[in-house]
Amino acid sequence: MRIFGLAGWSGSGKTTLVIKLLPELIGRGLTVSTIKHTHHNFDIDKPGKDSHSHRTAGANEVMLSSGNRWALMHELNDRPEPAVAELAARMTPVDLLLVEGFKNHDHEKLEVYRPEVGKPTLHPENKTIVAIASDADLPHASVPVFSIDDIPAIADFIISFVGLNQESDRDLMRVGGANGAA
Repeated sequence: MRIFGLAGWSGSGKTTLVIKLLPELIGRGLTVSTIKHTHHNFDIDKPGKDSHSHRTAGANEVMLSSGNRWALMHELNDRPEPAVAELAARMTPVDLLLVEGFKNHDHEKLEVYRPEVGKPTLHPENKTIVAIASDADLPHASVPVFSIDDIPAIADFIISFVGLNQESDRDLMRVGGANGAA
């Protein structure tokens, strides 16, 4: 599973770009999953629901399941936030895992930059930035810069950067998968 990130300041358009990239990448035959980072004390559960009661009563993990989806909530209980690699290891393998946020983690990423946010670029100080998507000209950037609206070019870059050769990956799967089993 290849991991590639999109990072930038709040309001820069990371989620919008991920939402546009997903159908482009999937339309090219890739399987894609996402991890979304949030800085806030988020909660996907609601007081009054049984799962919320399980969690507040002390369950370390609570899984919700239905005929359409399942979700696992894991309490950190004052332990540090896991690294991207640890979170990715818990996910079902796919061709590409897009990671939104986690700008200070060590995986390579594309910076989403809009000057109107009023913050400086993360690049060049953040050495994990390997490209930038922006609605502004950035002539001094030392990494490739893409128009934030050029979804096909951004998808091309990601696929190339992570080494996803769709044809050879599909051929490998036809002859028995990565471990050679038929």
